[in-house]
Amino acid sequence: MKNRNFVVWILTFTIILFAISSVSFAQDIKARFKERLPKIIELKSQGIIGENNQGYLEFLGSTRQMQDLVDAENRDRRSVYEGIARQQGTTVQTVGQRRALQLKDLANPGDWVQDDAGRWYRK
Repeated sequence: MKNRNFVVWILTFTIILFAISSVSFAQDIKARFKERLPKIIELKSQGIIGENNQGYLEFLGSTRQMQDLVDAENRDRRSVYEGIARQQGTTVQTVGQRRALQLKDLANPGDWVQDDAGRWYRK
């Protein structure tokens, strides 16, 4: 009986730790998204990056200004897409493509977006 109680306690503790770390992880990603947003908006307005049809930022030419920032944004987006895919029982690619449609609608006039066929255009 003592072993069973101990196992239940360990499982409960593990679930609580996972929930806390998940909340903390989500808050960390949200803060990073918010922190990067002004620079991303600037890069988009300069025509350096656009939103591709997979839900990620992509460079439009040979200029790789702020490569680390764009890479970090795409890594965090992928982490979010992975979590949503697990939760919904679908693929990361499907989640990214759905998000790409939302991002296309949210894009500012003049921002570059990629259509389903892979063609870039200004909104």
